[in-house]
Amino acid sequence: MAESPAQNYSNHGQMVPAFHYVAFGLLFVTFIGALVNVYESLGDSSRIYSASLLVALTFGTLMVAFFARAFPLKAQDRAIRAEEQLRHYVMTGKLLDGRLTVRQIVALRFASDSEFVALAQRAAEQGLSGDAIKQEVKDWRADTYRV
Repeated sequence: MAESPAQNYSNHGQMVPAFHYVAFGLLFVTFIGALVNVYESLGDSSRIYSASLLVALTFGTLMVAFFARAFPLKAQDRAIRAEEQLRHYVMTGKLLDGRLTVRQIVALRFASDSEFVALAQRAAEQGLSGDAIKQEVKDWRADTYRV
């Protein structure tokens, strides 16, 4: 079995084609088709209710699919925040700077121990974005558990 390449800034994002492209693509096309169906049903009182119902159901399904992705990511962000707080505390005896946002802390998880404390301090002082923090990491610490 071939070993996967090391994780770094350019390849750390994960896309699941069946979810991100196929499922969302099908839902989006279905939603557009439902809207077309409503438009074509405007003059026909016998079809407008079912056509409107299809739009509502498809839109609701799109919302469920979106939140099925968003809610677990929010929970993971909370776990990462706690892990990085502990990591910083173990290394310095102090909690992370209160000016750091969750986005910044989530980005800091990729920093190796040797650069973590200094990068966290710079991120708080300079207000670095999550993306800027990731680009500053020299010795990448892979996070293969994020979904």
